[in-house]
Amino acid sequence: MPENTVVAIVAPVALVVGIALGYLARRLLAANTVRHAESYAERVIAEARSKQKEIVLEGKDDALKAQRAAEEEAREKRADLQRQERLLLDRSESLDRKLESLERRETGFDERQREVEAEKARLAELQEQQLAELERVGGLSVVEARERLISQVVDEARAEAHHQVRAIERQATEEGDERARRILTTVMQRIAADHTSEMTVTVVPLPSEEMKGRIIGREGRNIRALEQATGVDLIIDDTPEAVVLSGFDPVRREVARMALTKLISDGRIHPGRIEETVAKCRAEIEVVMRQAGEQAAYDAGVPGLHPELIKLLGRLKYRTSYGQNVLNHCIETARLSALLAAEIGANVAESKKGGLLHDIGKAVDHEVEGPHALIGGDIAKRYGINAVVANCIAAHHQEVEQESTEATVVQIADAISASRPGARGESLDNYIKRLDDLQQIALSFPGVERCFAIQAGREIRILVRPEDIDDLASSRLARDVVRRIEEQLQYPGQIKVTVIRETRAVDYAR
Repeated sequence: MPENTVVAIVAPVALVVGIALGYLARRLLAANTVRHAESYAERVIAEARSKQKEIVLEGKDDALKAQRAAEEEAREKRADLQRQERLLLDRSESLDRKLESLERRETGFDERQREVEAEKARLAELQEQQLAELERVGGLSVVEARERLISQVVDEARAEAHHQVRAIERQATEEGDERARRILTTVMQRIAADHTSEMTVTVVPLPSEEMKGRIIGREGRNIRALEQATGVDLIIDDTPEAVVLSGFDPVRREVARMALTKLISDGRIHPGRIEETVAKCRAEIEVVMRQAGEQAAYDAGVPGLHPELIKLLGRLKYRTSYGQNVLNHCIETARLSALLAAEIGANVAESKKGGLLHDIGKAVDHEVEGPHALIGGDIAKRYGINAVVANCIAAHHQEVEQESTEATVVQIADAISASRPGARGESLDNYIKRLDDLQQIALSFPGVERCFAIQAGREIRILVRPEDIDDLASSRLARDVVRRIEEQLQYPGQIKVTVIRETRAVDYAR
């Protein structure tokens, strides 16, 4: 057979044999895999059954433990309930015993109350018998005896009250004086102020007597122009080499002084030149006043003031009171007010502002009617100052009631600044008249024997007749004299009133 034919026959046979062998191999492999899978499944099932038994046993064990714990908790609760029942029974028995005791006491109380009522009735009957016997013996009715007894008790109570009042006043005065003295001493030691007062100069010196004629001018035209431009009067008299300026407005007087001084230095004095010089001086004074007001507010530590208040404050630079410069006095009062407020715990800022502005009304009091304190209070309200500071200004001379501690602080600081040694000057005539008025007020009261004004009019000592005025009346007399002085006199600072009553008993041993 040809080789190709053999190959063609053998190839299909080999293919069939291969397929058969492959099929048998796959059948054997599959059977082997199935046997392994069944063996693994049997092992898994056996292990699962074993674990199931263990889990069941553990669950039964846990359930048994839970049952035992529940039974134990139930036993404890039953025991607790039994204890509470026993306590409730004990308390119930105790309450029953107390109730029985209270009932017994109530029964006894009713019996005692009946006894008390009977005793009251017996006492009332005895009291009526005693009153009837007293009326018969004393010859007074019950109403008369009661009135006499009440009158006696009232007199004794009034006398005792007077003694208590005097003791309290004495203690309060001693303690208050000591504390006030300590505070004021501390404050005055901390304030540094000059003891000399600045005076506004109203006399203009002249280089020669010939200058008087040039100031007057032909037919008086120069002096008329100067007076008309400045609003002040020029007094040219026999005073050598001096011209006196007279006017109520200190600012106008200062403008006139400055203008006249410049005209004298320049030498050209005629109406046109006078008007020009006065206008320049007025502008310079406005600048000076504004700067003075700003400097005063800075020195006093009071920022944020209205520009108009600054301007009015600067006008006080040219105002004096008893020789004391008012602007310096305001700055000093502001500092004193701040120190006093800090010592007693008041508002320092409001006290300081009230002290600086307390005399602001003096800048316009020649233009507006009324006391300068009230004028200043109205001005302060107009320019946004709060009510407390406005009351400090308006009440510092007590024209209105003081509404705060700060108002009292400003009043005290004003008195300290005005009354310290050297702060103010006073003419001899006014000084003597004030002392005389002070003594006349004291002598106007009945029972006063003599009086002496001492300490430059800051104290008055009154000697009274002891047979006319007792100790209580002495205290009332001191208060009445103080009230009369406050109503009738104008004085700086404060005046101390001392009433002296002396009783002497003299005998001789022989």
